[in-house]
Amino acid sequence: MKTLAKHLMATALLGSAMISAPAMAEMKIAVVDAQSVFQALPQSAAIAETIQTEFKDEIGEVEQLQRDMQYYAETLQRNAATMSDDEQAEMQEKILNARAQYAEKAQPLQQKIQRRQQEERGKIVALIRQSIDKVAAEGNYDLILDAGAITFVKPEFDISAQVLENVNKVN
Repeated sequence: MKTLAKHLMATALLGSAMISAPAMAEMKIAVVDAQSVFQALPQSAAIAETIQTEFKDEIGEVEQLQRDMQYYAETLQRNAATMSDDEQAEMQEKILNARAQYAEKAQPLQQKIQRRQQEERGKIVALIRQSIDKVAAEGNYDLILDAGAITFVKPEFDISAQVLENVNKVN
């Protein structure tokens, strides 16, 4: 029974391959490496710089809290033997307060930064998609595949350079 099912499956796959082979011969197919196009654009490199500038003050606050926590912990560790119980308790309280402030500010800041990065990346991805569509229309391509999903492709089928050129023209 299992052998019959395997033979039927193999026959079905072979039959579909034979039917689709002539149809595939008529299709014009290309491949684009959208990831490398994204990385090659100067706008993608500017995203980090833009976000650093935008959130400069908040990042500075969080970094200062990190430095404060480290300073308090080092001071407590270094001077614990010579500190009174009250001084140690006060230093531990400072550490706890700094940790609480850090937790209160760091995570929301990280989320805001990630949202902004996604917004900026989305704009660039939209430009890349528009360029892929334009290159596809100009070249009469029936199918364009992402290079990340392909194991092998001949260089003449890769239109990444054309897409990159088109994106640069738009900007």
